[in-house]
Amino acid sequence: MIKKFMFILVALQLTACTQFQDIAGSVLESGALTPQQIGLGLKEALNVGISQGADRLSAKDGFLKGAYKILLPEEVQKVTNKLSGIPGFSSVEGEMIKLLNRAAEDAAKSAKPIFVSAIKQMTFADATEILMGSNNAATSYLQKTTTNELTSAFRPKVVQSLDRVNATKYWNDVITKYNSIPFVKKVNPDLDDYVTQQALTGLFGMVAKKELGIRKNVSERKTDLLKKVFAKQDK
Repeated sequence: MIKKFMFILVALQLTACTQFQDIAGSVLESGALTPQQIGLGLKEALNVGISQGADRLSAKDGFLKGAYKILLPEEVQKVTNKLSGIPGFSSVEGEMIKLLNRAAEDAAKSAKPIFVSAIKQMTFADATEILMGSNNAATSYLQKTTTNELTSAFRPKVVQSLDRVNATKYWNDVITKYNSIPFVKKVNPDLDDYVTQQALTGLFGMVAKKELGIRKNVSERKTDLLKKVFAKQDK
C-alpha cells in the first residue's frame, strides 16, 4: 500500500492532474481516505478552479463584462468628471474603464503557473486542514502563499499591458489636460498599482467562487476522486 501511495506522489509531480486521476482511482477503492488521497483531491479541485478562473478572466471581456469589472478609483473619477464637459474628453470615463480592464485581462494570463506552483508545494497536512476548514480555506491558503509573488509578477505585466492597449498614453493626455485647468489640485494616481490589486482581487474572487461550488454542489465534483474526498467534509 505504501508503494502505491509513493507512486501517486511521483505521478503528481510529473504529470497534470488529469493524468494521475486513473492512478489515484485504484487506491480509492481501498476504503478509508488517507492524507495522500485528500491531498490529491484538494489539489485537483484547486487546479480545476484556477484553470477555469484564470482562463475566464484572461479572455476578452473577462473583467470588463464580468463580475469583477474594474471601475475607476475615486481620484480618477474626479478627473474624468471634471473633463466630461470639455470637447474631445466627454467619453474619458468609459474609455479609461475599458482600457484598465483590458490590461487586467492581459495580465491575468500570467497567474496560472504561479498558482499551480503553490499547489504543488502544498503538504498533505495542509490539504487535510484546508478540506475540513472554512468554505474559503483553500482560497485563503493561496492568498497567503502567492500574493507577494503574484503582485511581483503582475505589476510589470500590468505596465506592459497598459502600454499595449494605449492606456498609458491616453491617461497621460487626460491628466495633462486636467492639470492644465486653473485652480485644480494637480493629481497623477498610480494606475499600475491600482490595476494590479484589482486584478488580483478578481482572480482570488473567482477561485473562491469555484471552491465554494465544489464544496457545496456535488454536481461540480466531476471525478471519482473529487466526489470521495469532498464527501468527507460533507459529513
